Amino acid sequence: MWNYVKRYLHFALLAALFMIGEVMMDLIQPGIMSRIVDEGVLGLKNGGVGDLHQIWVLGTEMIGLALFGGFCGAWNNAFVHLTAQNVGNEMRKDCFRNIMAFSFPQLDRLGTGSLVTRVTNDITQVQTFVSTFVRGMIRTFLLMFGSMYFMFRLNREFGLIVLCAFPFIVGCLAFCLWKAGPLFSRLQEQLDAMNSIMQEDISGIRIIKACVRETYEKLRFGKANDELIGTQLRVLVIFAFMNPVVNGLMYVVVAIILLSGSFAVKDKGATPGTVMAAITYSTQLLTGILMLVMLFQNISRGFASWKRVREVLESDPWLKDGSFEGERKGRGEIEFRDVSFAYPGTGRNVLEHINLTIHKGETIAVMGATGCGKTSLVHLIPRFYDVTSGAILVDGVDVREYRQKALREKIAIALQKSELFTETIFENIGWGVPGDFSPDREKGQDGWQNGRNKGQENDRDNDLQDNKEKRIKSAAAIAQAQDFIAASPKGYETAVAERGMSLSGGQRQRLSIARAVVKDAEILIFDDSTSALDLKTEADLYEALERANPESTKILVAQRIASVRRADRIVVLEQGKIAACGSHEDLMKHCRTYRDIYDSQMGEEEKTNG
Repeated sequence: MWNYVKRYLHFALLAALFMIGEVMMDLIQPGIMSRIVDEGVLGLKNGGVGDLHQIWVLGTEMIGLALFGGFCGAWNNAFVHLTAQNVGNEMRKDCFRNIMAFSFPQLDRLGTGSLVTRVTNDITQVQTFVSTFVRGMIRTFLLMFGSMYFMFRLNREFGLIVLCAFPFIVGCLAFCLWKAGPLFSRLQEQLDAMNSIMQEDISGIRIIKACVRETYEKLRFGKANDELIGTQLRVLVIFAFMNPVVNGLMYVVVAIILLSGSFAVKDKGATPGTVMAAITYSTQLLTGILMLVMLFQNISRGFASWKRVREVLESDPWLKDGSFEGERKGRGEIEFRDVSFAYPGTGRNVLEHINLTIHKGETIAVMGATGCGKTSLVHLIPRFYDVTSGAILVDGVDVREYRQKALREKIAIALQKSELFTETIFENIGWGVPGDFSPDREKGQDGWQNGRNKGQENDRDNDLQDNKEKRIKSAAAIAQAQDFIAASPKGYETAVAERGMSLSGGQRQRLSIARAVVKDAEILIFDDSTSALDLKTEADLYEALERANPESTKILVAQRIASVRRADRIVVLEQGKIAACGSHEDLMKHCRTYRDIYDSQMGEEEKTNG
């Protein structure tokens, strides 16, 4: 945490200085008040005659000190917030940057709900910890030890009375923190669970309503929320009992001071003003102790949250980058060399001894029963996961030797689930456009604008934007999406609802395909991304794609014979192994599994006519 705090240490130091000023003003005033009572009101130095002038002078001095203390307090608050908010800002951005670099197994292990909680609630708790530490720690200890110091200066006996009560108060604090400390980690874990349920239920609200499972999900969420509240209440109850105990102890101290003070005043060992100042210092000490309670409560919770945030910050991606940058325009050849793969933690291979070479410009289809490993096979090419054994080569280089950015720039993929963002149709397709075509890229990192004047830069931006629009519209035409886009209320500027729910399944798939096509990559992967399209639209798409990108290597994962029969080769997977590989005609002759799939889909009549 220090690595973040030290970047804004100047703000923290200024906050500390202003806090010292504020507390010193609070500590000086009881002494002045004592003089007002003794000298101004009772006139102990003037034969028992009050001194109005002294009251005015000392009263004005107290007001001035109070105003200066308020000024210091205001600036202290400002610099505390500058420190805490900037620390939280940097921490949150670094967490998100790390999450974006995580490999799929890491994301699967941590879970969406937990990551959301860590980046939001946990970092907020850390911010609270930083602000509490910078402001509260200084104020609390200055107030406590300052009150003790001035109490001893005022009257040694009064100071000893307070000092005797101090171990009991600290013991009570320590006991309560010992009981409450472990509950803070459990509290954050239960918040994770509740957020996970929220995320799942909001994402799947249509399924919940379709299956009439609202009541079940209400009960499931209610159970998670009850557990969270139960833990929170246990923490609050512990501190609820602690506050009256500490208050009780301090009131006993005040009563003893009053009792002792009454005897001291009678014996001329103290003045009424001294007793009043001692009570004020006792009250300040009590305030400091109660602040210490809240301080340690926030610190305990902040440390529990910091451990969870640190896990994200200190976790390196499991998939390490290679150093190979790749050729600027490679061939798009892929080779599987005796590849086996098991998902981390499962211990069971979903792919075994895969040997396959895919040549430049070739169209390969992958078929097989559900769960045979089709998606796993294509996810290994852009290195979403690492092979368990064997190797995958792209243009003759093991994918593990590539920089991941360089490897994935060679590959465009339309996933099985169409992921769209809450942007316009134009921007959703534009996600696939290479960075050089984005006019919004950060200035200062682009070589082309250096040494050019403002007009030239604007012209270049306009050219890039025009090129981007042409590519997006061309990709939409290839993906057979131009008709429904033109029919949309604002065309390409039509806003897409969250997760694309304002579009049909086929429309979402066509936008996802357009996003892949616009990239103009050497390798195109369609992971069952045409399942919601009718056969004519799908056929038109593949024909347009072949005309536009004849040299790109294409891998089609599909369930329908009609989707794959025109591929150069069809790979049939069975229980994670290649059962057969060949053209449609070859497989019809030599592969029983493929014939069974054909019969079940096309029917005996079409088989006879075909």
